[in-house]
Amino acid sequence: MIPSLAATSNGNGAEPPPVEASRLAENVMFFARTLRAAGLPIGPGRVIDALRAIEAVGIGTREDLYWTLHAVFVNRRDQQPLYDQAFHIFWRNPQLLEKMLQTMLPSIAVPRDEPEKGEEMLRRLAEALAGRQIERPGEEPEEKVEFDAAMTFSARELLQGMDFEKMSNAEMDEARRMIAAMRLPIMQLPTRRFFPDRHGRRVDIRATLRASLRGGGTILLQYKRKRRRHPPLVVLCDISGSMSRYSRMMLHFMHAITNDRDRVHCFLFGTRLNNITRALRQRDVDVALAKVAAKVEDWSGGTRIGGCIAEFNAVWSRRVLGQGAVVLLITDGLDREGAHGLADEMERLHKSCRRLIWLNPLLRFEGYEPKAQGAQAILPHVDDFRPVHNLESIAELGAVLSRQPQRRLEAAGSYAELMAGRGGD
Repeated sequence: MIPSLAATSNGNGAEPPPVEASRLAENVMFFARTLRAAGLPIGPGRVIDALRAIEAVGIGTREDLYWTLHAVFVNRRDQQPLYDQAFHIFWRNPQLLEKMLQTMLPSIAVPRDEPEKGEEMLRRLAEALAGRQIERPGEEPEEKVEFDAAMTFSARELLQGMDFEKMSNAEMDEARRMIAAMRLPIMQLPTRRFFPDRHGRRVDIRATLRASLRGGGTILLQYKRKRRRHPPLVVLCDISGSMSRYSRMMLHFMHAITNDRDRVHCFLFGTRLNNITRALRQRDVDVALAKVAAKVEDWSGGTRIGGCIAEFNAVWSRRVLGQGAVVLLITDGLDREGAHGLADEMERLHKSCRRLIWLNPLLRFEGYEPKAQGAQAILPHVDDFRPVHNLESIAELGAVLSRQPQRRLEAAGSYAELMAGRGGD
């Protein structure tokens, strides 16, 4: 049963009854539980604050209730779509509820002469509403209706192209298992060291002299070949509030590649820089992520990209960027400090590594342009610019790293030039 707003207002504009005398407090509690089940961090304290806010503001219309609860339950911009859908469905907006059900259930008939205008329901919200039955004291439970929600299931093929933001909790678990099984092939490059090889093209003078002494003066030419090895991989991942859904998935990706190869160095940054390489070397992903959570204190906060890159260049670059390292920068380019000093630090980082790849989840939107100050400061100093919002984009990243890199000797002057170069891949 979905609670109605009718219990909170008499419909003629009169003053609503006090919170204690109505069922509004109970409705707000169930609404908070739905939001928490959908992924919003809401506890009992938030519910109490919401009731106090309602008493202070006074609820006369649906819009008053919407913005009062919004002020208490929503503290990040990425939570707004989920809250908006949950409010209109939970508090019984019949038109929107019908449209949401038409999107969720393919078996519901839709008239052909009526265009489809329904907004896609977030899967976390659909899962929270479908999995929670609200029962009140003194009411008989309604007859349970079972239906086939085919739209809430994704096969592995569909899961590959699904945005992390739209996945349900079960789909997120399946995506994590698929990421754990991924392997990131990085092209092996020749080093300055050699190893003995009878089919090599270069004569090994020292080995030849040693062999001739052992053979009693007979000269037996020994050959050698250059040793090939993949370059070090450095991952710098943004964990600010705008990146929270994607950074948590990328943590599983970083754990997988750290345990798959050597010379992988992982860093998280928000308001400060954290080296999590040692924590991710734990084979058990749960143990590794628990150590990361204990080490990092600025989850889902602001972003100081310029300051964190400057700290990396000053403290860590000489340790981890040797031997032609490849750097993956995972961020949306939103810097709370207005990109102060970011361009200079990005130029230094670009000159210190073999290849710098910027992975931005916002690039999934058609027509996206890097207009933020942070994005404009980063863009001229990267060799490649790619999206990272689903499993397919991560697989494409592996294909890019397995090919011969095309290093930009001079930074591209515009976003169009960089995208044109990417299309040439």
